[in-house]
Amino acid sequence: MANAIKLLVVVLLFALYAFNQTADHGGDAKPVVLQMDEGEVRTRRPREGFSSPASEFLLKIGPKTSGSKHFLLFTEEISPGAVVPKHKHHREEEILLIDTGNAHVWLGDKEYDAQPGALVFIPAETWVSLKNTGKEKIHLVAVWNEPGFEEMLRCGSVPKGQAAEPISSDNAKDCYRHGDAKLEAAQPPSEKKP
Repeated sequence: MANAIKLLVVVLLFALYAFNQTADHGGDAKPVVLQMDEGEVRTRRPREGFSSPASEFLLKIGPKTSGSKHFLLFTEEISPGAVVPKHKHHREEEILLIDTGNAHVWLGDKEYDAQPGALVFIPAETWVSLKNTGKEKIHLVAVWNEPGFEEMLRCGSVPKGQAAEPISSDNAKDCYRHGDAKLEAAQPPSEKKP
């Protein structure tokens, strides 16, 4: 009888754990259908010592936009020649969909050319960078399995229409830390005197 009670307690604890991990407890998550231009438009703050791939991006799914507890999704257009700075996410995995345009992707210790429709999977702790090598803008969709990086995106940007004050390189790195990510230190541009 004692073993049956122990088994019942273990089953009840497991059921409670599973319920807390999977059940919707009436949280703030809302089902949505967003058109291409819908979402929260954000303007990046100019970064000292780091390039920005685009001046604006569109937060579509995340804790503060849709109440998502497990996903973050944003879109942006990256101009020809623009670069996504080298960075990595500590716990989040990321998927990039290159909808239009051509990119050169540095992923870990490998390099790839990505054409329109290419999908890039970035496991946690993998260094990544991307450069638009084409003549047209890249339309990029980025998805994370955890929404922690939203804090970095918000830290390094302002809502569209607000003044985007410059951010120092140290503050940019702090923003990445808040988003559970790391930004590789940029080399200062060489200043050649005529």
